Amino acid sequence: MAIRISTNATFNAGTTQLNTLQSQIAKTQMQLSTNKRNLTAADDPIAAARALEVTQSQSMNTQFSTNRSNANASLSLVDKTLSDVTGQIQDIQSLIVTAGNGGYSQSDRAALATELEGRLTDMISMANTADGTGGYLFSGYKSTTQPFSQTPTGAAYQGDQGQRTLQVGSSRKMATSETGSAIFEAIPTGNGKFTTAAAATNTGAGIVSPGSVVDSTAYTGHDYAIKFAVTGTPAVTTYTVTDNTASPPTDVLANQPYTEGATIAFGGMSMDIKGVPADGDSFSVEPSEKQSVFTTITDLIKTLRSPADGSSGKAALANKLNTASSNMKNALDNVLTVQASVGARMKEIDNLNSTGDDLDVQYQTTLGNLQDLDVVKAISLFAQQQQTLQAAQMSFKTMSGLSLFNYIS
Repeated sequence: MAIRISTNATFNAGTTQLNTLQSQIAKTQMQLSTNKRNLTAADDPIAAARALEVTQSQSMNTQFSTNRSNANASLSLVDKTLSDVTGQIQDIQSLIVTAGNGGYSQSDRAALATELEGRLTDMISMANTADGTGGYLFSGYKSTTQPFSQTPTGAAYQGDQGQRTLQVGSSRKMATSETGSAIFEAIPTGNGKFTTAAAATNTGAGIVSPGSVVDSTAYTGHDYAIKFAVTGTPAVTTYTVTDNTASPPTDVLANQPYTEGATIAFGGMSMDIKGVPADGDSFSVEPSEKQSVFTTITDLIKTLRSPADGSSGKAALANKLNTASSNMKNALDNVLTVQASVGARMKEIDNLNSTGDDLDVQYQTTLGNLQDLDVVKAISLFAQQQQTLQAAQMSFKTMSGLSLFNYIS
């Protein structure tokens, strides 16, 4: 049985086939121009969904990298400022040693006090360092508030205890600042456990050492007083140690013979006293407290401006210089501890940057596997599609030219 195909059907089928072939070659051409295998999610839904997840993770990794850069800049400024503070403290320590020179006159010490006033101003200025973004480096969350203002007793802290943080990794938040109170105020006095001091009413020439804890199990943390008595002829000097925290106050050592420079031990502590204490002189031994470095410097300035006449005056000066030296040593240790913490965070940022770079390479590789085009295969397909389209066009041209009228003469 003969099959009749209308001219209209022949043209419609040919046109449809040509349109299909042209769409295929256009898609291949677009893939080659973009170097992407999947032009729409419909081309490979699973790969498209996975690529979206990887792209989001890559964007987060890029943001973390930016945060790490900002954190490193902030921590670098903190580190630089703390290095400057360290230098100032070391200079002040040298001035304390200089002030203990027995040949110095009152005017010489007054000149040192004037220099210390400049050092104090510099230290407060460093504590008020700006962060470069319109705020202050050491004011905690109150970034627009100046951290310190000078007072007659040192400086008052006006910030808070907050540490500004940044997300520098998928599971890591890092503090990018330090508080002024932690750096300049939370400094233990004395040797860190207890502090020794001479009474203001002493008339002798006794000089007490900072001491140390020799038995932590016996250390009580009580307030003690070491009181001297000079009796008899020839004069014999003894001392009594009283625990003033006990109720009532209790003598833990009574009428002990005094030998200059010999160790005095009680309550798990040990210290010595040099020089010649007078009858009724006393020395206190109290638990350490927290004190601002600015208060220590201010007290030192007052000490250097005070008269130091006679053996008792020189002994009082030496005792106060010893106290200032211990407090400044603690201040230096505290700043170095904070600086070490800042350095550790900067080192961690370097490690996180290395990890972040590795992740970025991994994300790029994964995206490449999901999206990138096999160029050689695509070019081969494009050539094949061109040939197919050309053959179809020639075939359609031939078919469209067929007609019985061509055979009627």
